Amino acid sequence: MYKHVSVLLKESIEYLNIKKDGIYVDMTLGGGGHAFEILKRLDKGHLYAFDQDQYAIDKASEKLDRLNKNYTIIKSNFVNIKEKLNNLGIEKVDGVLYDLGVSSFQFDIPDRGFSYKYDAPLDMRMDQTKELTAKKIVNEYDYHDIVKILYRYSEEKFAKQIARRIEAVRKEKIIETTFDLVDVIKSAIPHKALSKKGHPAKKTFQALRIAVNDELRVFEDSVTDALTMLNKDGRVVVITFHSLEDRICKTVFKENTTIDIPKNIPITTNFEPDYELLHRKVILPSEEELENNNRAHSAKLRAIKKV
Repeated sequence: MYKHVSVLLKESIEYLNIKKDGIYVDMTLGGGGHAFEILKRLDKGHLYAFDQDQYAIDKASEKLDRLNKNYTIIKSNFVNIKEKLNNLGIEKVDGVLYDLGVSSFQFDIPDRGFSYKYDAPLDMRMDQTKELTAKKIVNEYDYHDIVKILYRYSEEKFAKQIARRIEAVRKEKIIETTFDLVDVIKSAIPHKALSKKGHPAKKTFQALRIAVNDELRVFEDSVTDALTMLNKDGRVVVITFHSLEDRICKTVFKENTTIDIPKNIPITTNFEPDYELLHRKVILPSEEELENNNRAHSAKLRAIKKV
């Protein structure tokens, strides 16, 4: 049985500034925690929620149905926000929320293959209909591609050693399961590093998950499109869980809240950006939340609005 605890729930709802008759989009439905709180605050408004995981959709629907309010679940990657909403006649929205953490049940259900804590097939697909799995990457990608994935998506400093070891082991047998891969990683990393805090496979598993689901590219494309769909005073709120996601969010928000005017060019009109940040410093979980929810420790929230 999974347990889903939404991260930065109070803060995200506060920054969305929900209007009772507004149109809102939860881009990462997951267990439905954020969606439930948004829906509770709507009267004549409507919530659209994206998820590509059928299990998540089924569990969240059970939760949302208790409210008996207007919502629509869209089974699709959130990179398709514009296409899918336009097809439903929606061109403008009042708020968009991204919670980029992997849903708790995706980690907690062993056979999904997301976690190094359970022995399971090497899968890591959020959308189970897709062909690319972590097993395929580990067993079929060449050394250089695996190194690139580990460096780019998790900044794993032992990327070369791990890739070389993967290359050697798979010549003898297929790396089938999460524990098979954990053993390979442990055998590749220097003994001194193994004794340090944190699981030695954490970064490799993160990098493979991002690669399997193409997470960084689809997030950048999606949040860029989401900004163009905002009504006046509409908000985009993003919760990230690692530095690469946060860097993309920070960059996209900065590009949309600043106007770069070359020096020595005479300007006769006051140019103002179309968007503004809703806070000066990144929002972090409270001490109370950190004590009660271990998965909140790396979370960061950023929010922007159309002006």
